[in-house]
Amino acid sequence: MNWLDRILAILTRFLETVGVPEGQRSLAALGLLYAGAILLVLLLVLVIWRLRRSAKKPGEVVAPAEEEAPAPPEEFPGAEAEVEAEEEAEEEAEAEIEAEIAAVPEAEQEAPEKEEEVAARPEPTLFERMRTGLAKTQSAVVGRIDSLLRGRPSVDEEFLEDLEEILITADFGMQTTQELVSAVEARLGRGQAAEPDQVRGLLKDEIRKRLLREAAPIDPAAGNPFVIMVVGVNGVGKTTTIGKLARQFASQGKKVVLGAGDTFRAAAAEQLAIWGERAGVDVIRHAEGADPAAVAFDAAKASLARQADILILDTAGRLHTKVNLMEELKKIRRVLDREIPGAPQETLLVLDATTGQNALSQARLFKEAVEVTGLALTKLDGTAKGGIVVAIGADLGLPVRYVGIGEGVEDLRPFDPDLFVDALFPNVEKP
Repeated sequence: MNWLDRILAILTRFLETVGVPEGQRSLAALGLLYAGAILLVLLLVLVIWRLRRSAKKPGEVVAPAEEEAPAPPEEFPGAEAEVEAEEEAEEEAEAEIEAEIAAVPEAEQEAPEKEEEVAARPEPTLFERMRTGLAKTQSAVVGRIDSLLRGRPSVDEEFLEDLEEILITADFGMQTTQELVSAVEARLGRGQAAEPDQVRGLLKDEIRKRLLREAAPIDPAAGNPFVIMVVGVNGVGKTTTIGKLARQFASQGKKVVLGAGDTFRAAAAEQLAIWGERAGVDVIRHAEGADPAAVAFDAAKASLARQADILILDTAGRLHTKVNLMEELKKIRRVLDREIPGAPQETLLVLDATTGQNALSQARLFKEAVEVTGLALTKLDGTAKGGIVVAIGADLGLPVRYVGIGEGVEDLRPFDPDLFVDALFPNVEKP
């Protein structure tokens, strides 16, 4: 306690200067220290008490921690009169508020929406939902391009560098970004005047071309049953995506069977069972920790026996860098192919769009390990980096099958390149 020794030394020197005898200085210094501590505590208590008093506003009612029984009237003389006075004051205040409301014209008063008006409100169209889902990406790309061109007379080196930065920030990827910037430079011509609509139109046209190269919807008629094996890392939304697909297929009149092949994550099978109940489809599941290949075997047998149109198999989330786990996916594929020749017809990789370039890295490694045939990009509405849709399609040649643009079942949409670019660049005509 060096600080205490220092304080005592200071007090001792002070007592020496005022003439206290040497034999009494130590005791006197301790006494002063003790008295100072008591004064400091009292001062702190006083400050806290004053702050608590000043914090109570006039008329404020503080709720007690526990409700106490009211005291008998004889213990508090005059209490009834105080209560009556408070009630009168509250009634006067309410009357004043009602008078103020009555003084406001009826046109200015905000009337609550009627149930009939809410029911009559039209549902948002698919384009409106897509546009809303891409709002953050649109702001990050189109909004910044408009700001870039504001007051700039022509396409120059600085403009092209800034445009490249905008596209990279939106996760279009280096390769795609360079292709897009080169296309803008070639079609506009360096030194030429550039209007915002013109640049937006060129980008829209070039992005559409790249997306159309790999556009291909899932064809459930390609198998009997058509088997979709869903893969991806933990947390990207695989199980939710499967549940939404099951409901969509079931609503189209198709018979669907789900396989709960994620036997490692706690409650994964229960979560899929809930989705299956909502969609009205069968779910094949084993106990937690069971062999995923065994689940795939039973799910394949059940889909054949029940003459299902579609079998969707969930798999455990795993890091794309773990070789042994990727080998397990290959084993599942072999089991499916043995029971249903040609299965799985679709290996759907689910990616979280908010992870940007990391999603591209996952797609590349999964494609090498398990022959990914299509992608589902979730959480597209929660990111300003929607350019990853273009980057993955252009860099890997993998078709984007589905995009998630919201929480609802209908917000998992089959990917439409035209709808995507129209929502990203609204009211922009082709150059």
